[in-house]
Amino acid sequence: MERRGVDAYGFFEREGSLGQVRAEFRGVVAAARERIAEAYGRRLHSAYLYGSVPRGTARPGHSNLDLLLVLHHEPTHEDHDTTEVLARGLDEDFAEIDGVDVLLHGKDRVLGEAERFGLGWFLACLCTPLLGADLAEHLPRYRPDSLLARETNGDLAELLPDWRARTRAASTPQEYRELSRTFARRLVRTGFTLVMPRWAGWTGDLAESAEIFGLYYPERAAQMRAAAAVALDPVADPAVLRSYVEDLGPWLANEYATRHGTKSPRPPEES
Repeated sequence: MERRGVDAYGFFEREGSLGQVRAEFRGVVAAARERIAEAYGRRLHSAYLYGSVPRGTARPGHSNLDLLLVLHHEPTHEDHDTTEVLARGLDEDFAEIDGVDVLLHGKDRVLGEAERFGLGWFLACLCTPLLGADLAEHLPRYRPDSLLARETNGDLAELLPDWRARTRAASTPQEYRELSRTFARRLVRTGFTLVMPRWAGWTGDLAESAEIFGLYYPERAAQMRAAAAVALDPVADPAVLRSYVEDLGPWLANEYATRHGTKSPRPPEES
C-alpha cells in the first residue's frame, strides 16, 4: 500500500483544497462562506473546510459538511448559538449534504502551546482555508510520530463513559444512526493514528485507514473495516453501538494508552 500524505522529508502535506471540491458541493461551500462572514462579521478571524468535501471524495446526499471557525476571541454562548443556527440552515437548504459539523474556537487557543499538536496540527495539516488569514503560517511543520498520535486521539478512554450514556439514552432510529456515524468515525480515525507512526504516512480516507490499521492488528481488522463502512453509511442498530462502547472502544483505548500514552490535559474553554 503506497504511503501518501507526507513529503520526501516525512512532513505532512496539507490535505484537501478548494480546487478539489466537486461540482455538486460548490454551491453549499459558497453559501457557507457567505453565511459565515455575515453571521460573525469582525468577530471571525478565519474559516476552514475539512473532511471529504475539500478532499474531493464527498458523496452527494451522504457526506456532511465540516467547518472549523476561528474567532479573534474565545467563543461565547452567543457565538455557539450562532453556530447552531448556521449549521442547521445550511443542512436544511442543501440536500447535497447530510448534516453540518462546525468546530468553533478562539485564535489564542488554536495557536497556544497546549494545542500545538492538537488543534494546531489539525488546522495546519487537515484544514483548507475558506475565509480570512491562514493561521497555518504561524504553526510548525508536523510528522506522523507518536507525540502527534498521543495528542490527537489519546483521549478515547475519556470519551467512552459519555458514549455509553448516550447509547443508553438513544431510542429512535435517527438517534442510533447519528451515534453510529459519530462513534465509528472516531474509532476508525483512532485506529489509524494508533498505527500511523509505524506506517509513517497519512490518509484521511476512512476505508483506507481501516485497511492500514488491519496490517498491524489483523485480529481486529474485520471490526475496523465494518466500522469504516458504518462511518460512511450509518446504521440504526443499537447492537452496533454496544459493540463499540463495550468491546472495540475499550480495547482500542487501552492499546492506544499502552503504545502512545494519553492526551495531555487541556485548559477548559471560556464562554
